[in-house]
Amino acid sequence: MQKMEKTVTDLNARAGPILTRVQILLDDTQPKISTMVSDAAHVVYLARGQAQKMDRVVTDVADRFRGQLLHIDRILTGTMETVEDAGAQFRQNFWKPVQKASALVQGIKVGLDLLRSRRGQPHRRLARSVRRSRRKSCLFRGSQSDTRSN
Repeated sequence: MQKMEKTVTDLNARAGPILTRVQILLDDTQPKISTMVSDAAHVVYLARGQAQKMDRVVTDVADRFRGQLLHIDRILTGTMETVEDAGAQFRQNFWKPVQKASALVQGIKVGLDLLRSRRGQPHRRLARSVRRSRRKSCLFRGSQSDTRSN
């Protein structure tokens, strides 16, 4: 047992100064560590506040941007509808009369062609009868040179 007491005493003698130094070090660093933890907590608090402000700003910007997009969409939709209406009115007020006039001109053209064809028919009949009569008369004369030239 003496050996054990001696070992405990030696251990106490060696560990005592180490424990004293550790205690002094802890006493010395504890306020610094407390200040660092407090500062870290404050930084986290400020960062959280800044993140919330940033979230509000980004949300506000997104809402305004969405509103502007809706406004632009309404403007473009209105413009497209106006252009479409103008095109429909243009077709109604310009192209329909043009088509009617074109149809009228086409009708007049067909009528004139019909008149020309009727006018030309008696001449064609007359020309055919003249050719026939020449052929007949040439046959009687014996010359066919006149019919080939006509």
